[in-house]
This record gives sequence, structure tokens and C-alpha cells, in this order.
Amino acid sequence: MEMPGVHPADDLFDSIILADEKFRGEGYQEGFEKGTRRGLQDGRRHGASHGAKLSSEISFYYGFAVTWKCLLQQSTDDKSRKRVKALDAVLALIQNCNLDDPQSEKLQDETEKLRAKFRQVCSMLNIPTDFRDYIKVAEGTSF
Repeated sequence: MEMPGVHPADDLFDSIILADEKFRGEGYQEGFEKGTRRGLQDGRRHGASHGAKLSSEISFYYGFAVTWKCLLQQSTDDKSRKRVKALDAVLALIQNCNLDDPQSEKLQDETEKLRAKFRQVCSMLNIPTDFRDYIKVAEGTSF
């Protein structure tokens, strides 16, 4: 039984439009959810990579400072004492670095201070701060 003034073609057209809107909405929702998951995965991967690089850099500074401090502690001249004091400052900066909170606003500033202090210590020790040549040699070494 048809309703007066409503044609079967109109019902068919309305159902097509509604289906199109429904599928478009479902497609958007599905795409949004997949995009959100992918964004979180990419963000975690980027964060882990960046965190590993920063951790490696700070670990290098720590090993560098401890090694040089051990080498210089036996010397009693003023130059060596100043160098040891600067190395202690590097170690103190590392110890005070808030690495447990990667979202800390201070982390970037602390890292920059550490890098600056490291460059200062390298200057005091007459060591170049560019280690790329050493890293290339180490990569070619096998044990």
C-alpha cells in the first residue's frame, strides 16, 4: 500500500542517501580509530628512539667523565685539579638530570648545560668534541 503523495522511487532515493551517509560516517569513524592507533604507535616508536639516543649520549658523558677523573686524580698540579673539578661538575649535572620524567620542562635545559660543560671539559683537556672519526674507527673494529 502506497502512501498518498509518496512514490516508491522517493523511498528508494532516500534509502540510498541515508545508506551513503551511514557508510561515510562508519568509514570516517573506522579511519579515525586506525589513524589514532597508528599515531600512538608512531609516537611511541619516536619517543623510544629519541630517549635511547639521549640516554646513550648521557651515558657517554658519564663514562668519559669517570675515566678522565680516574686518570687525573693522581696529579696534584693546579691544571689537573681544575680539570677534575670540571669533571665533577659534569658528573653532578648528570646526577641532577631528571631522566625519569621525559616530559620535564627542565630536561632540555639540563641537557644543553651538560653538553656545554662537556665541551668546556674537552677544551680543558685539549680533546676535540667531534667524535665522528673515533666512532667510524670503532664501527670497523670487530672482537
